[in-house]
Amino acid sequence: MSRTSSNWERLVRATLQREQLRNAGQGHGRTPSGIAGAVPPSLDRTTNIDAILQAADEIQSEDPDVARILCEQAYSMAQNLDPNSDGRGVLQFKTGLMSVIKQKLAKRDGARIDRTRDVESLWDFYQRYKRRHRVDDIQREEQKWRESGTFTANLGELELSSLEMKKVFATLRALIEVMEALSKDAAPDGVGRFIKEELRRIKKSGELTPYNIVPLEAPSLTNAIGVFPEVRGAISAIRYTEHFPRLPAALEISGQRDADMFDLLEYVFGFQKDNIRNQRENVVLMIANAQSRLGIPAEVDPKIDDKAITEVFSKVLDNYKKWCEYLRIRVVWNSLQAINRDRKLFFLSLYLLIWGEAANVRFLPECLCYIFHHMAKELDAILDHGEAYHAASCMSNGSVSYLEKIIHPIYETMAAEAARNNNGKAAHSAWRNYDDFNEYFWSPACFELKWPLNADSSFLLKPKKWKRTGKSTFVEHRTFLHLYRSFHRLWIFLAVMFQALTIIAFNNGKINLYIFKTILSIGPTFAIMNFVESCLDVLLMFGAYTTARGMAISRLVIRFFWCGLSSAFVTYVYLKVLQERNDRSSNSFYFRIYILVLGVYAGVRLVFALLLKFPACHKLSEMSDQSFFQFFKWIYQERYFVGRGLFEKTSDFCRFVVMPVEMDFYLYNACGFLSLIKPLVKPTNIIVNLPSLTYSWHDLISKHNNNFLTIASIWAPVVAIYLMDIHIWYTILSAIVGGVMGAQARLGEIRSLEMVHKRFESFPEAFVKNLVSSQTKRWMFVSQDNNKTYAAIFSPFWNEIIKSLREEDYISNRENDLLCIPSNTGSLRLVQWPLFLLSSKILLAIDLALDCKDTQTDLWNRIFRDEYMAYAVQECYYSVEKILLSLVDGEGRLWVERIFREINNSILEGSLVITINLKKLPMVLSRFTALTGLMMQNETPELAKGAAKAVYDLYDVVTHDLLSSDLREQFDTWNLLARARDEGRLFSRIEWPKDPDIKEQVKRLHLLLTVKDSAANIPKNLEARRRLEFFTNSLFMDMPSAKPACEMMPFSVFTPYYSETVLYSSSDLRVENEDGISTLFYLQKIFPDEWENFLERIGRAQSTEDADFQQSSSDSLELRFWASYRGQTLARTVRGMMYYRRALMLQSYLERRPPGDDDSQAHIPSTKGFELSRESRAQADMKFTYVVSCQIYGQQKQKKSPEAADIALLLQRNEALRVAFIHAEDSGTSDGTKEYYSKLVKADVHGKDQEIYSIKLPGDPKLGEGKPENQNHAIIFTRGEAIQTIDMNQDNYLEEAMKMRNLLEEFRGNHGLRPPTILGVREHVFTGSVSSLAWFMSNQETSFVTLGQRVLANPLKVRMHYGHPDVFDRIFHISRGGISKASRVINISEDIYAGFNSTLRQGNITHHEYIQVGKGRDVGLNQIALFEGKVAGGNGEQVLSRDVYRLGQLLDFFRMLSFYFTTVGYYVCTMMTVLTVYVFLYGRTYLALSGVDREIALVAKSLGNTALSAALNAQFLVQIGVFTAVPMIMGFILESGLLKAVFSFITMQLQLCSVFFTFSLGTRTHYFGRTILHGGAKYKATGRGFVVRHIKFAENYRIYSRSHFVKALEVALLLIVYIAYGYTDGGALSFILLTLSSWFLVISWLFAPYIFNPSGFEWQKTVEDFDDWTSWLLYKGGVGVKGDNSWESWWDEEQMHIQTLRGRLLETILSLRFFVFQYGIVYKLHLTGKDTSIAIYGFSWVVLVGIVMIFKIFTFSPKKSTNFQLLMRFTQGVTALGLVAALCLVVAFTSLSIADLFASILAFIPTGWAILCLAITWKKVVRSLGLWDSVREFARMYDAGMGVIIFAPLAVLSWFPFISTFQSRLLFNQAFSRGLEISIILAGNKANVQS
Repeated sequence: MSRTSSNWERLVRATLQREQLRNAGQGHGRTPSGIAGAVPPSLDRTTNIDAILQAADEIQSEDPDVARILCEQAYSMAQNLDPNSDGRGVLQFKTGLMSVIKQKLAKRDGARIDRTRDVESLWDFYQRYKRRHRVDDIQREEQKWRESGTFTANLGELELSSLEMKKVFATLRALIEVMEALSKDAAPDGVGRFIKEELRRIKKSGELTPYNIVPLEAPSLTNAIGVFPEVRGAISAIRYTEHFPRLPAALEISGQRDADMFDLLEYVFGFQKDNIRNQRENVVLMIANAQSRLGIPAEVDPKIDDKAITEVFSKVLDNYKKWCEYLRIRVVWNSLQAINRDRKLFFLSLYLLIWGEAANVRFLPECLCYIFHHMAKELDAILDHGEAYHAASCMSNGSVSYLEKIIHPIYETMAAEAARNNNGKAAHSAWRNYDDFNEYFWSPACFELKWPLNADSSFLLKPKKWKRTGKSTFVEHRTFLHLYRSFHRLWIFLAVMFQALTIIAFNNGKINLYIFKTILSIGPTFAIMNFVESCLDVLLMFGAYTTARGMAISRLVIRFFWCGLSSAFVTYVYLKVLQERNDRSSNSFYFRIYILVLGVYAGVRLVFALLLKFPACHKLSEMSDQSFFQFFKWIYQERYFVGRGLFEKTSDFCRFVVMPVEMDFYLYNACGFLSLIKPLVKPTNIIVNLPSLTYSWHDLISKHNNNFLTIASIWAPVVAIYLMDIHIWYTILSAIVGGVMGAQARLGEIRSLEMVHKRFESFPEAFVKNLVSSQTKRWMFVSQDNNKTYAAIFSPFWNEIIKSLREEDYISNRENDLLCIPSNTGSLRLVQWPLFLLSSKILLAIDLALDCKDTQTDLWNRIFRDEYMAYAVQECYYSVEKILLSLVDGEGRLWVERIFREINNSILEGSLVITINLKKLPMVLSRFTALTGLMMQNETPELAKGAAKAVYDLYDVVTHDLLSSDLREQFDTWNLLARARDEGRLFSRIEWPKDPDIKEQVKRLHLLLTVKDSAANIPKNLEARRRLEFFTNSLFMDMPSAKPACEMMPFSVFTPYYSETVLYSSSDLRVENEDGISTLFYLQKIFPDEWENFLERIGRAQSTEDADFQQSSSDSLELRFWASYRGQTLARTVRGMMYYRRALMLQSYLERRPPGDDDSQAHIPSTKGFELSRESRAQADMKFTYVVSCQIYGQQKQKKSPEAADIALLLQRNEALRVAFIHAEDSGTSDGTKEYYSKLVKADVHGKDQEIYSIKLPGDPKLGEGKPENQNHAIIFTRGEAIQTIDMNQDNYLEEAMKMRNLLEEFRGNHGLRPPTILGVREHVFTGSVSSLAWFMSNQETSFVTLGQRVLANPLKVRMHYGHPDVFDRIFHISRGGISKASRVINISEDIYAGFNSTLRQGNITHHEYIQVGKGRDVGLNQIALFEGKVAGGNGEQVLSRDVYRLGQLLDFFRMLSFYFTTVGYYVCTMMTVLTVYVFLYGRTYLALSGVDREIALVAKSLGNTALSAALNAQFLVQIGVFTAVPMIMGFILESGLLKAVFSFITMQLQLCSVFFTFSLGTRTHYFGRTILHGGAKYKATGRGFVVRHIKFAENYRIYSRSHFVKALEVALLLIVYIAYGYTDGGALSFILLTLSSWFLVISWLFAPYIFNPSGFEWQKTVEDFDDWTSWLLYKGGVGVKGDNSWESWWDEEQMHIQTLRGRLLETILSLRFFVFQYGIVYKLHLTGKDTSIAIYGFSWVVLVGIVMIFKIFTFSPKKSTNFQLLMRFTQGVTALGLVAALCLVVAFTSLSIADLFASILAFIPTGWAILCLAITWKKVVRSLGLWDSVREFARMYDAGMGVIIFAPLAVLSWFPFISTFQSRLLFNQAFSRGLEISIILAGNKANVQS
């Protein structure tokens, strides 16, 4: 046992040593935690064992005996909790702890321990510890300081570092806990009594109570936020007063605080304690921030102004008031004026408490209004009562609980409904989602739910097994018909315009009365299409009739009959008009009636459109109470709670109507008329009038119908292009408008370093104008030299930006020195600019001086041509004077003063070139450079002597060489100087610089004189350049003025996280892929300059090896962070977002005004130590909160996963970071249910998680989509009035963070009729440099998030929320359902629904481009495809959603068009682009196979190819991404210049971007169409790593087989058929021109995954890929075998989307198209001649069946034929011989040719595929017939064939080595331009590089 114990001891020591090494390191670690870091989670959750052990480690050196007592108590606690050591790791921990205790005992050298005196020892040490750290004194000083309410410059002991103070109190907390445990056995009249008294007192101490931002339970010694007058006023405002109802005497008030309103609310309604604590802080901060914005001077006893309370109250309860108004019920209070401030605070607090504990019910904002309405009534009654009592609604079995009585029943019903969705596979119509539950409260019928909640109400009715509970107001049926229903006005417009244009075209463009009557046929079209829409309303409401409101159903019925009757009437009258016209009678009775009806109808529609949509008329319609008018208004437009008032200001309305995007209808229709419709008129007329044509097949449907199918084949592609033409025009014109608007906004004015240099002078003034608060400007500008003051204010901010670039390793130390700007606060009389502007200017000026042969004026004019050279000369002159005067005294000082006096006089007289010898300037320069070089070092006796000699040398050169002979003689005969020189006193003693200002001057002057490099390449790093260019450019853009930090709007940043990479581990960085490439090696080559800067920063040589890093834990950790900051990791996001706090601290620190100081320069404090300023930190914490919602962090901690450790490390490094997570634990009941908690943690002083809040949830919070549920559970922990949503692949920059307070002021700006509710923010995609694909994606994304969203926001007013980093009005959104929607599947694209919801609820979404946030994007083709598939699937679900339906119905026509074409319409047009190819080719195939094309060509000589060419040209341009590139090119021109834009576009084309865009077209089309047909949209984890690995052929085949390869081969088959059997006059050229785009699509879809696959054409990889693919293809699947390993498993997975009967029917219909090939080709065989009998087709099926039987014979399973194997082989041999003989005989004795054999294959392949598709569709039927195995084998054969077709060209190209080299250049050209050695990376030649 002793041996085991000693071994364990050694193991423990080794472990602790490793941990200490791991945790060591400057700036990122905490005190080594010893064995405290090994406490098992089962013990750590319920005790503070870790804190006690940490305290023992802290005091071990001070008092080992007390450390031993703490360790023994920790062991006792562990033993009591888990006596049997059942928990994971408990036994090992207890053994290790015991060994530690033994070590402590051993150090006592056998001395006996008297444990009875442990309590006394502990008490004595406790008192000593407090005295030594002056805890009581500091508390008293703190209290005095707090009561004064002001910050002082010198706080003495209060300026102890926050970390040190926290450590002291953490140790005290541990000592107290142990004393409390041991004091139970102590004598009550001795030490025990003292301990109990101390416990009563100390438990009230603030530092012992965890808090989030404001220490409300008790004052804090390390947090200054409680001193702010507004915070003290807010705390006072909620304090309990005597006129409130009396609280029970037994009610315990937690902490050292007075009772407040929240204590009453907790007692009355039974809210959870942590919910109370959370919302108490929330309300205090809300009110305090509202008060600070009023700018009221602070008083001694601060009070909150009524305006502040009313502002917060009105905003939080705004939705409740609108809800009451909509339902026509009274709000709880009579009027805002009648309610006092206390009631406002009570109601405000009550609403936030209801919301804070509502869990998933937060997605039901109107349900919360209902709950609040009734609870507020109860509260109102209690407040009028003299004594507090429990609310009846929350009472249960004698206890009171809001969660159990109110939230839990609603949650249970929602959970039961969510369970019906079958993990997202069930139809949306089969279960109620969040919206259905919420919309129940949009009707007065909601009051049937009663109060307290009636468990038997329909709302709380749980679904039964086979019975639906019914939807509310909308049913999401899965059908394309939603597109027509939601946007019927668009389709009616298109149809009507097409009809009118076609009529005009067929009448040769003439319009007379006869033709006019024909054009009026648009009347019936309009009426019938409206009737179709009303029919869809009726049809698509099935599933909601039993539960929908009666009024809604009545409206449907009335509209159905009204539209039906009106369409019938209009059609009847129009037929009579045609009859009158054809009879040529003069009677026009029906014509007049028809015109009257159309006029009245159009007039009524116009009136209602104006009243409901035109802003100026909208108020009139709202004011009218006429029931007749209201009835027709209701019929015209349904009335919802959301969507009311969707109109804009008149000026905005006119802008988005007049904008060219809406005016393009004229262009669009003119182009459509000229290029598409008119050319088809003549061919159509000819074909219609042709006699019956001879068909080459057995014609079934084309007789006696004027060749209808032929005409349809010609017109169909033209109609398809007509439908998407408007999108093409929108793309072009929006790019033009966006470019003009961007130019007006001054984007791209500074787009190069040269421009930065030229305009640097103007930066300080622009910075001060925009980014410095007016308050600061008022007290700083009292001097005459504003430019110097501007520079002095600008310099600390600029230098912090440069410092951040250095910390991020974008610049080197040298570049850092050159880029920094001097403080400009010294006595120097001019502005000092950064050295990178002045570098080498002195040397150039000396060259000019040496060449000077003219006057002083001419010399100065030449110098002044370069203004920075003039600055450099002036600064050098004044600096030399200042430095010399500071160095010397006595006679030397007199010499310096006289020299400069003489030179100044010469300058004034213009005789400088005479006074001094310019040729000697280089000598003077060399002497002075030597002097400054010495003075930059620390003083030593040797250096002092050297400096004295250097000054004397300088004196000698100046006096005897530089000065003219007259002056030289004067100085030589100057007695005072001569005597000092002769006596050796001259310059014998040098005053070494001690003043920081002089030190800075010396260093700067030395650099100014010695730096010879040009500034053109500083900084070298492209990212550093880009950031500085954008920041400096943004200073000149329009933005709101900055408020002082104390008055700015508070905000939160919110990041949802699941299980992505937090921080790359050492193994992640060093593990090598199959090519021998590690992530670290890759990053070193991608970012070589940043790697060098990193090594310089940590003090490592360039030759540092990996092993060197592993020897130093601190450097190893820095390496991990360096790599992680270059990936898409949570660490990068956290660092970026914490810049907001750093910027706020800096701004707050520099805005402090030193009291009683009037000197302007003194008003600009140094930034040194700003991060340690308690006031600045407190101000930043009050205005900024960062919450990362790590959903499964609790599980990760339990599993001890690396992600948990990395998140804990981020918490340690960022004290303001908060992590929210969902914690699940067993409830302890017999049914094994779990309890769920929403927790918030921060890092304590030891780096351990400290729980702040833990709020119980009603159940598992994940009822819907994961990300929005993750956001919802944690949003209660956010603070402020705004919330920025940030994804975990984003980044931020310090310079951009400085503009955040400007951005937040936009919420108060004038942006139209309503204030903004979402502020759109520009993104910079930082992954664009990795590869050409990443560059394409980056450019595409950048153009959308800049130019695209610029136009959407203004003038179109249809910008939504497209993800991150938009800034939400937090109060607006938390009271209206949150920042996303979470219903399963339908809200898969959860972000955009926040925009929909905001717009429908009368929000306003803007876009701002003077600030940007970084964002990562997918960089590999597979990642991009998965991402685009997810987005396309999400858009498919949006088509079905109620939000899109309501926006489509309720927006005015012009905004509706803009909305459609920028959301789901974009994907519809994308799909139309592909469908155009299909429609064209199937039309041509029909003409070719039927023989009609030849017949028509011979008779009519026309097939309308002109129109087809125009249509296909447009389709091709869309397909290859030309129109996608238009906004991209415009963005390039705007922000990079015309030449760079042209170069970039050409480069993209050379890198095959058209192939990429065509391929992406297929991805979007496939997933969008399949989602609407079958569903199946789901979140796809794309992975955000670096993609340089080779993707295997089989993996690409699995991903793209059904989405691209099958469709491409189908198009190829159509093209082959068209070429083989089609007829054109133009021959081959005509074929090529008509089918070029189709062939390009085929090649792109088949080979793009391999073209863009690294090493895709390397021979060795190709061979390995083929082996891998064949293994996968032939491997049999089975239970548990994934699709990645077996073709059979993959094939089964590919069929999962076909679930419903409707889906099977649609698949069946779509599959029938493949039978056309066989039907047409069999009649084209030489064998059949001209016979068109149907028997020919029948016989082809006999042949097909025979072929199938033969295939079955040859592929019969050997396992099944074991008993008759010989017979089977014999049969196969006979069959083979017979087949060969039969073929020979048929070819020899019949007309069957070899070409016919190939044609037959062409015919039977699509038929076989059709049969396969049908078999898969009706899988159950086929399986029941026992044919499934055969179907599977046929499918395998097809996949094998497709694979060979794709693989063969790859194998051939892989033979040629130059192809692989060319591909690498193609893929990584962008990286090559930056010196990327990608060829080395791809070759895996790491050893060669290292050698």
